[in-house]
Amino acid sequence: MNFTARSRRLAAAFGALALVATAALPAAAQEVADSHLAAARSVLTALRATEEFDVILPSAAQALKSELIQKNPDLQAVIIEVVDQTAFALAARRGDLEREAATIYARTFTEAELTEIAAFYSSETGKKLLAESPIVTREVLRAADIWQRGIARDLAQQAGEELARRVESIQPPQPQQDEGNAGEGAAQE
Repeated sequence: MNFTARSRRLAAAFGALALVATAALPAAAQEVADSHLAAARSVLTALRATEEFDVILPSAAQALKSELIQKNPDLQAVIIEVVDQTAFALAARRGDLEREAATIYARTFTEAELTEIAAFYSSETGKKLLAESPIVTREVLRAADIWQRGIARDLAQQAGEELARRVESIQPPQPQQDEGNAGEGAAQE
């Protein structure tokens, strides 16, 4: 009974969230021309902008299965079957994310700009930029770290030297006494 109540609450929560999300999507999509959305989708494809979100549904399904099985280990087989079937049925909603992402791009860029962006990232140079960016970024961050340490070291050294010169010029020179001679001079007087 406890499992059934929790499942109903979970289903109700997902249903309410889906209703709110789908109510907002049609109005947003109507504001942008189909050709503009098509250009935005081509950018999404070229950039592989939403691929990282492909793990959301499988991860959510796995987390839900683990949670439900932990609470109801005797129902493991049915939990796995139901959650997998439900996740499979929900997979078709992946297009909702694509539509929303395309709308965001379409609102941000003109259709001509999107066409240019897609053309660049679909070119060999654009593909190489996408492929090599993580490596380049890592190397730039490494170079910046080395530069930061060097600049901090040089700043401390050069500022310290200049401060020492200025302090020396402000203070009158102190007579230097040789410790060995100071005692002899007093004895001779």
